[in-house]
Amino acid sequence: MAPQRNVSAWRPRVPGVVEVFHAHYTEYAYPMHVHEAWTLLIVDDGAVRYDLDRHEHGTPHDTVSLLPPHVPHNGSPATPHGFRKRVLYLDATLLGEDLIGAAVDGPDLRDPVLRRRVGQVHAALTRPGDELEAESRLTLIGERLRERLRPGDHRGSPHPDPALARRLRELLDERVVQGLTLDEATALVPAHPAHLVRAFSTAYGIAPHQYLMSRRIERARRLLLSGRAPAEVATETGFYDQAHLTRHFKRLVGVTPGRYRDSSRRSS
Repeated sequence: MAPQRNVSAWRPRVPGVVEVFHAHYTEYAYPMHVHEAWTLLIVDDGAVRYDLDRHEHGTPHDTVSLLPPHVPHNGSPATPHGFRKRVLYLDATLLGEDLIGAAVDGPDLRDPVLRRRVGQVHAALTRPGDELEAESRLTLIGERLRERLRPGDHRGSPHPDPALARRLRELLDERVVQGLTLDEATALVPAHPAHLVRAFSTAYGIAPHQYLMSRRIERARRLLLSGRAPAEVATETGFYDQAHLTRHFKRLVGVTPGRYRDSSRRSS
Protein backbone atom coordinates (compact mmCIF):
# COMPACT_ATOMS: atom_id res chain seq x y z
CA MET A 1 0.00 0.00 0.00
CA ALA A 2 1.32 3.43 -0.94
CA PRO A 3 2.07 5.84 1.91
CA GLN A 4 -0.83 8.16 2.75
CA ARG A 5 -0.45 11.81 3.66
CA ASN A 6 -3.88 13.38 3.90
CA VAL A 7 -4.07 16.73 5.67
CA SER A 8 -6.58 19.50 6.30
CA ALA A 9 -5.54 22.80 7.89
CA TRP A 10 -7.26 26.10 8.52
CA ARG A 11 -7.27 29.12 10.82
CA PRO A 12 -10.68 29.53 12.48
CA ARG A 13 -12.26 32.74 13.69
CA VAL A 14 -11.71 31.76 17.31
CA PRO A 15 -9.33 33.80 19.51
CA GLY A 16 -6.38 31.83 20.79
CA VAL A 17 -6.37 29.23 18.01
CA VAL A 18 -3.47 29.78 15.62
CA GLU A 19 -4.29 26.77 13.43
CA VAL A 20 -6.39 23.62 13.25
CA PHE A 21 -4.61 20.66 11.67
CA HIS A 22 -6.09 17.22 10.87
CA ALA A 23 -3.85 14.57 9.32
CA HIS A 24 -3.66 10.90 8.38
CA TYR A 25 -0.13 9.57 7.86
CA THR A 26 0.98 5.98 7.33
CA GLU A 27 4.75 6.26 7.01
CA TYR A 28 5.69 9.91 7.37
CA ALA A 29 8.04 10.85 10.22
CA TYR A 30 8.53 14.40 11.48
CA PRO A 31 12.14 15.52 11.99
CA MET A 32 13.05 17.49 15.09
CA HIS A 33 11.39 20.91 14.98
CA VAL A 34 9.82 23.58 17.20
CA HIS A 35 6.60 25.63 17.22
CA GLU A 36 5.95 29.10 18.54
CA ALA A 37 2.51 27.92 19.65
CA TRP A 38 1.32 25.25 22.06
CA THR A 39 0.48 21.95 20.34
CA LEU A 40 -2.62 20.22 21.71
CA LEU A 41 -2.83 16.78 20.09
CA ILE A 42 -5.26 13.88 20.12
CA VAL A 43 -4.90 10.68 18.09
CA ASP A 44 -8.07 9.06 16.74
CA ASP A 45 -6.47 5.96 15.23
CA GLY A 46 -3.07 4.35 15.65
CA ALA A 47 -0.44 6.03 17.80
CA VAL A 48 2.44 8.49 17.55
CA ARG A 49 5.88 8.05 19.06
CA TYR A 50 7.83 11.25 19.68
CA ASP A 51 10.84 12.64 21.52
CA LEU A 52 10.54 15.79 23.64
CA ASP A 53 13.48 17.17 25.59
CA ARG A 54 15.42 13.93 24.90
CA HIS A 55 12.69 11.71 26.41
CA GLU A 56 10.48 9.34 24.40
CA HIS A 57 6.69 9.61 24.67
CA GLY A 58 3.61 8.08 23.04
CA THR A 59 -0.02 8.93 22.34
CA PRO A 60 -2.54 6.10 22.82
CA HIS A 61 -6.25 6.79 22.15
CA ASP A 62 -7.16 7.98 25.64
CA THR A 63 -4.30 10.49 25.85
CA VAL A 64 -4.21 14.23 25.26
CA SER A 65 -0.70 15.42 24.44
CA LEU A 66 0.35 19.00 25.13
CA LEU A 67 3.67 19.97 23.56
CA PRO A 68 5.02 23.33 24.72
CA PRO A 69 6.34 26.08 22.45
CA HIS A 70 10.06 26.48 21.72
CA VAL A 71 10.91 22.89 22.82
CA PRO A 72 12.16 20.59 20.01
CA HIS A 73 10.20 17.43 19.26
CA ASN A 74 9.75 14.95 16.42
CA GLY A 75 7.09 12.34 15.60
CA SER A 76 6.60 9.04 13.78
CA PRO A 77 3.94 6.29 13.53
CA ALA A 78 4.01 3.78 16.38
CA THR A 79 1.76 1.28 14.54
CA PRO A 80 2.11 -0.37 11.10
CA HIS A 81 -0.96 1.40 9.68
CA GLY A 82 0.14 4.88 10.81
CA PHE A 83 -2.06 7.33 12.67
CA ARG A 84 -4.86 9.86 12.37
CA LYS A 85 -4.52 12.93 14.53
CA ARG A 86 -6.24 16.23 15.25
CA VAL A 87 -4.18 19.17 16.46
CA LEU A 88 -4.91 22.62 17.87
CA TYR A 89 -2.09 25.14 17.82
CA LEU A 90 -2.79 27.61 20.63
CA ASP A 91 -1.22 30.96 21.42
CA ALA A 92 -0.13 32.26 24.82
CA THR A 93 -3.51 33.83 25.61
CA LEU A 94 -4.82 30.41 26.64
CA LEU A 95 -1.66 28.95 28.19
CA GLY A 96 1.22 31.05 29.46
CA GLU A 97 4.91 30.31 29.08
CA ASP A 98 5.13 29.71 32.84
CA LEU A 99 3.59 26.28 32.15
CA ILE A 100 6.30 25.15 29.70
CA GLY A 101 8.38 23.36 32.35
CA ALA A 102 5.40 21.37 33.64
CA ALA A 103 4.40 20.41 30.10
CA VAL A 104 7.92 19.19 29.32
CA ASP A 105 7.85 17.01 32.44
CA GLY A 106 4.43 15.51 31.65
CA PRO A 107 3.16 16.17 28.12
CA ASP A 108 0.81 13.16 27.88
CA LEU A 109 -2.34 13.54 29.97
CA ARG A 110 -4.67 10.58 30.51
CA ASP A 111 -7.89 12.46 31.19
CA PRO A 112 -11.16 11.20 29.59
CA VAL A 113 -13.00 14.47 30.32
CA LEU A 114 -10.25 16.53 28.70
CA ARG A 115 -10.08 14.12 25.74
CA ARG A 116 -13.81 14.42 25.15
CA ARG A 117 -13.73 18.23 25.39
CA VAL A 118 -10.89 18.50 22.88
CA GLY A 119 -12.86 16.34 20.46
CA GLN A 120 -15.93 18.57 20.95
CA VAL A 121 -13.90 21.69 20.15
CA HIS A 122 -12.62 20.11 16.94
CA ALA A 123 -16.18 19.21 15.96
CA ALA A 124 -17.36 22.79 16.58
CA LEU A 125 -14.43 24.22 14.62
CA THR A 126 -15.47 22.29 11.51
CA ARG A 127 -18.90 23.98 11.57
CA PRO A 128 -18.96 27.62 10.39
CA GLY A 129 -21.22 29.65 12.66
CA ASP A 130 -20.47 27.68 15.83
CA GLU A 131 -17.53 29.83 16.93
CA LEU A 132 -19.12 30.73 20.29
CA GLU A 133 -19.41 27.03 21.11
CA ALA A 134 -15.77 26.42 20.17
CA GLU A 135 -14.61 29.45 22.14
CA SER A 136 -16.63 28.46 25.24
CA ARG A 137 -15.41 24.87 25.17
CA LEU A 138 -11.83 26.00 24.56
CA THR A 139 -11.76 28.22 27.66
CA LEU A 140 -12.83 25.24 29.80
CA ILE A 141 -10.06 23.17 28.20
CA GLY A 142 -7.54 25.86 29.12
CA GLU A 143 -8.80 25.81 32.69
CA ARG A 144 -8.48 22.02 32.95
CA LEU A 145 -5.01 22.02 31.40
CA ARG A 146 -3.83 24.60 33.91
CA GLU A 147 -5.27 22.48 36.74
CA ARG A 148 -3.44 19.39 35.44
CA LEU A 149 -0.13 21.20 35.00
CA ARG A 150 -0.38 23.10 38.31
CA PRO A 151 -2.51 20.87 40.56
CA GLY A 152 -1.67 22.94 43.65
CA ASP A 153 -3.43 25.94 42.13
CA HIS A 154 -6.80 24.19 41.80
CA ARG A 155 -9.38 26.19 43.74
CA GLY A 156 -12.18 23.64 43.86
CA SER A 157 -15.73 24.06 42.60
CA PRO A 158 -16.64 27.59 41.52
CA HIS A 159 -19.26 29.47 43.52
CA PRO A 160 -22.59 30.26 41.83
CA ASP A 161 -22.78 33.78 40.46
CA PRO A 162 -26.40 34.40 39.40
CA ALA A 163 -25.89 38.14 38.84
CA LEU A 164 -23.07 37.47 36.37
CA ALA A 165 -25.12 34.80 34.63
CA ARG A 166 -28.11 37.12 34.35
CA ARG A 167 -26.01 39.88 32.79
CA LEU A 168 -24.64 37.47 30.16
CA ARG A 169 -28.16 36.27 29.38
CA GLU A 170 -29.25 39.88 28.88
CA LEU A 171 -26.35 40.40 26.46
CA LEU A 172 -27.27 37.27 24.51
CA ASP A 173 -30.91 38.39 24.38
CA GLU A 174 -29.83 41.76 23.01
CA ARG A 175 -27.66 40.17 20.32
CA VAL A 176 -29.56 37.10 19.20
CA VAL A 177 -29.00 37.84 15.52
CA GLN A 178 -25.61 39.59 15.67
CA GLY A 179 -24.16 37.01 18.02
CA LEU A 180 -21.54 37.49 20.69
CA THR A 181 -17.99 36.25 21.05
CA LEU A 182 -16.64 35.26 24.44
CA ASP A 183 -14.04 38.02 24.18
CA GLU A 184 -16.80 40.58 23.62
CA ALA A 185 -18.78 39.18 26.54
CA THR A 186 -15.87 39.37 28.98
CA ALA A 187 -15.15 42.94 27.89
CA LEU A 188 -18.74 43.93 28.67
CA VAL A 189 -19.12 41.74 31.75
CA PRO A 190 -15.66 41.70 33.36
CA ALA A 191 -14.94 38.12 34.41
CA HIS A 192 -12.60 35.30 33.52
CA PRO A 193 -14.04 33.52 30.44
CA ALA A 194 -14.17 30.12 32.16
CA HIS A 195 -15.94 31.61 35.17
CA LEU A 196 -18.44 33.35 32.91
CA VAL A 197 -19.27 30.13 31.05
CA ARG A 198 -19.56 28.13 34.26
CA ALA A 199 -21.68 30.76 36.01
CA PHE A 200 -24.15 30.80 33.12
CA SER A 201 -24.30 27.00 32.83
CA THR A 202 -24.79 26.63 36.59
CA ALA A 203 -27.57 29.24 36.73
CA TYR A 204 -29.56 28.11 33.69
CA GLY A 205 -28.57 24.48 33.10
CA ILE A 206 -27.48 25.26 29.55
CA ALA A 207 -24.25 26.61 28.03
CA PRO A 208 -24.23 30.14 26.54
CA HIS A 209 -23.91 28.86 22.96
CA GLN A 210 -26.85 26.49 23.48
CA TYR A 211 -28.96 29.32 24.86
CA LEU A 212 -28.15 31.55 21.89
CA MET A 213 -29.01 28.82 19.38
CA SER A 214 -32.29 28.14 21.21
CA ARG A 215 -33.28 31.79 20.90
CA ARG A 216 -32.40 31.81 17.20
CA ILE A 217 -34.43 28.66 16.58
CA GLU A 218 -37.36 30.27 18.42
CA ARG A 219 -37.27 33.19 15.98
CA ALA A 220 -36.78 30.90 13.02
CA ARG A 221 -39.91 28.91 13.90
CA ARG A 222 -42.05 32.04 13.88
CA LEU A 223 -40.71 33.14 10.51
CA LEU A 224 -41.14 29.68 8.98
CA LEU A 225 -44.75 29.52 10.17
CA SER A 226 -45.36 32.79 8.36
CA GLY A 227 -44.28 31.10 5.14
CA ARG A 228 -40.75 32.45 4.78
CA ALA A 229 -38.14 30.42 2.89
CA PRO A 230 -35.51 28.64 5.03
CA ALA A 231 -32.63 30.46 3.29
CA GLU A 232 -34.16 33.85 4.16
CA VAL A 233 -34.90 32.74 7.70
CA ALA A 234 -31.29 31.63 8.20
CA THR A 235 -30.03 35.09 7.24
CA GLU A 236 -32.54 36.94 9.40
CA THR A 237 -31.99 34.88 12.54
CA GLY A 238 -28.18 34.97 12.70
CA PHE A 239 -27.22 31.61 11.22
CA TYR A 240 -24.15 31.29 9.01
CA ASP A 241 -26.17 29.81 6.15
CA GLN A 242 -29.14 27.54 5.50
CA ALA A 243 -27.13 24.41 6.31
CA HIS A 244 -26.21 25.90 9.69
CA LEU A 245 -29.89 26.61 10.40
CA THR A 246 -30.93 23.14 9.27
CA ARG A 247 -28.39 21.38 11.48
CA HIS A 248 -29.47 23.18 14.67
CA PHE A 249 -33.17 23.24 13.77
CA LYS A 250 -33.27 19.49 13.22
CA ARG A 251 -31.40 18.91 16.47
CA LEU A 252 -33.87 20.96 18.51
CA VAL A 253 -37.15 20.44 16.63
CA GLY A 254 -36.64 17.01 15.09
CA VAL A 255 -37.39 17.98 11.46
CA THR A 256 -35.80 20.24 8.86
CA PRO A 257 -36.95 23.87 8.53
CA GLY A 258 -38.54 23.08 5.16
CA ARG A 259 -40.64 20.21 6.54
CA TYR A 260 -41.60 22.35 9.53
CA ARG A 261 -42.84 25.14 7.25
CA ASP A 262 -44.69 22.70 4.98
CA SER A 263 -46.42 21.05 7.96
CA SER A 264 -47.93 24.43 8.82
CA ARG A 265 -49.29 24.78 5.29
CA ARG A 266 -50.92 21.33 5.45
CA SER A 267 -52.61 22.22 8.74
CA SER A 268 -53.99 25.40 7.17
